[in-house]
Amino acid sequence: MLIVTINHNDYEAEPGQTILQVAKQNGIYIPTICHSPHLSDVGSCRMCLVELENNHKLVASCVTPVTDGMQVLTDSKRVIEARKTVVDLLVSDHPLDCMTCEANGNCVLQDLAYEYGIKESTFGTKKLPRFEIKDQNEFIQLDPDKCILCGKCVRTCKEIQMCNALDFVNRGFETKVSPPFDQDLGGQDSPCVFCGQCVEMCPTGALTYIPSKGKGRYYEFNKTKTTCPYCGVGCQLELRTKNNKIVQVGSVYDENSPNPHGESCVKGRFGYDFVNHPDRLTDPLIKRNGHFEKVSWEEAFDYVAEKLLNIKEKYGSDSIGGLSSAKCTNEENYIMQKFMRAVIGTNSVDHCARLCHASTVVGLGMAFGSGAMTNSISEIEGSNVIFVIGSNPTENHPVIGSKIKKAKKNGTHLIVADPRKIELSEIADISLHQKPGTDVALINGIMNVIINEGLLDKKFIEERTEGFESFIKIIEGYTPSTVSQITGVPADKIIEAAKMYGFAEKAAIYFAMGITQHKYGTNNVLSLTNLALLTGNVGFESTGVNPLRGQNNVQGACDVGALPDVYPGYQKVNDPKIKEKFENYWGVKLADREGLTLTEMFEEAGKKVKALYIMGENPFLSDPDQEHIKKALESLNFLIVQDIFLTETAQFADVVLPAASFAEKEGTFTNTERRIQRVRKAINSPGRAKADWEILTTLANKMGYEMKYNSPSEIMDEIARVSKLYGGISYERLEKEGLQWPC
Repeated sequence: MLIVTINHNDYEAEPGQTILQVAKQNGIYIPTICHSPHLSDVGSCRMCLVELENNHKLVASCVTPVTDGMQVLTDSKRVIEARKTVVDLLVSDHPLDCMTCEANGNCVLQDLAYEYGIKESTFGTKKLPRFEIKDQNEFIQLDPDKCILCGKCVRTCKEIQMCNALDFVNRGFETKVSPPFDQDLGGQDSPCVFCGQCVEMCPTGALTYIPSKGKGRYYEFNKTKTTCPYCGVGCQLELRTKNNKIVQVGSVYDENSPNPHGESCVKGRFGYDFVNHPDRLTDPLIKRNGHFEKVSWEEAFDYVAEKLLNIKEKYGSDSIGGLSSAKCTNEENYIMQKFMRAVIGTNSVDHCARLCHASTVVGLGMAFGSGAMTNSISEIEGSNVIFVIGSNPTENHPVIGSKIKKAKKNGTHLIVADPRKIELSEIADISLHQKPGTDVALINGIMNVIINEGLLDKKFIEERTEGFESFIKIIEGYTPSTVSQITGVPADKIIEAAKMYGFAEKAAIYFAMGITQHKYGTNNVLSLTNLALLTGNVGFESTGVNPLRGQNNVQGACDVGALPDVYPGYQKVNDPKIKEKFENYWGVKLADREGLTLTEMFEEAGKKVKALYIMGENPFLSDPDQEHIKKALESLNFLIVQDIFLTETAQFADVVLPAASFAEKEGTFTNTERRIQRVRKAINSPGRAKADWEILTTLANKMGYEMKYNSPSEIMDEIARVSKLYGGISYERLEKEGLQWPC
């Protein structure tokens, strides 16, 4: 440790730390503009100047490393005058329209001008406007006249988002930040993906959100930290609300989150208009004479309870099926599967994981005992080789896509296997374009080369795998030339990819539905697990087999038992001991056979299945055979749809129950890396809409089974009790940070 003296007090510092870092960790204030802990430092704004007593030099504290015995003054007369001059110069080249500026109250320049008492510049004011405002897109406005050239937006785009959509152009007083060819951010040649991160980093009003223009300023908003409701990355977001409406979505900077630098994608940042949409369901609806009529909750509950009890009595418990939802919280999915099992008496509960990652759950479950990512998102940048197959992260999981691009830039080798050319194919070291449906052959060919080149991990195989001898016999036939004929990939490329993966100290596999959505999807997944096991790339940091989950809570919905063959925590429904355990927990006799899958429910609609309860799913739109779903829905005796809109599926319903959106309730989502994170209520639901768990528990009580929960927190406590997977999870702990299972 080094000893550094700041304002005549001694402090310990680590070698390599900057003056600013040491000052911050000891609570000493130094103003900054161009600095961010999430970006590289350039020392360009000179706002963080300090004086070195040893030689009386003024230095930028953000880029000056400490030395042993260094003596620093952060508030000497020279320092204050220098900083005041910096602000004075910036104000001279800046419009003073704070009264109407979107950044008023959230502007670093405004704060510094106040701090140093600068009402107007002593250098005079330049004639404005000088530059054209760029606002010919839906999302982000760029006003170069308000830019103070700190470069934070440029570095953010280059270092975090990896898009390079902004840079400095021109020289002298004509310098400005601009997209390529001085186009708009949405221009034809602009690589901007509208992640909004540049706006969050901007210290002035140079970059602002177009959708929230004129709707409120930062200090007027209520701010709620929550989890993004879109893909499986699980980004932490800040909902900024006013008058019970979401006005902006801001960044959350949390090192224990999947997006520690406040990253987001265009959907997470701007796709919030559905929450306050005028078409939201506000009241329960019952269909009478072919038309929906608004009714009270009491009437709706009585009607649904009576119908379900009659169907159960007449046709049996298995005549009723339930669809849960990857868009709903863990607590709501838990209550839905408990409702179907304990109240209805059937295991016929399923959700959309059946259509996307069921192959993953089965394949990884067979190989590793768990159907989830083996590693964490934060480990991406530590891999020596990344193998992406059947996935397009930059489009479907953009924050993970950016991390892969960043890893590549910093030296990680990248192999991409995809029948198409995707964005990652363009930057990959090796890009393989196999024929659709030939994934197993391609992976077997890679493993053939690894074995023949002696790149397998014999110790790992001996200690941690089984069936190696029979595996070898199969792989022997998949020579590069044979595989080339099957896949269309040149043999030399297969060899090159195999050597790159095989030689790597840390190799990681990332895949998604391009692997799973095949009739042999489970075999595809098992082939990938074999590749990882063959080289010992499982169980270590920055390695593993990592499925990228599609929706925000598809992992959690599976975890808490919204599947026909398992209780919460993947405990088998046909295991007598497990069944007895849940009977004791829930105080009711349970079915001892697996239920129908989602696809089987629609096959049996009108036959074995007489009624469906659909929560947060829209199969008429999402199923590839709409006519098949239409016939199935029309053939049911009774259909309940619980959703936030009158969806295409809801049009067929006998009863429609209005639910709360993610922004209107408490709960948790579990992301693709098994991280359980809080969802928090930011606004009230429209009309009489209720959270899904409230609807289900009320209905259960109506049907004679007692469900008493005062909050989702109590439901999570129950999940933690019945499932070792979630053991130790509680809202008290989750308030501090997201936690990964097993916990």
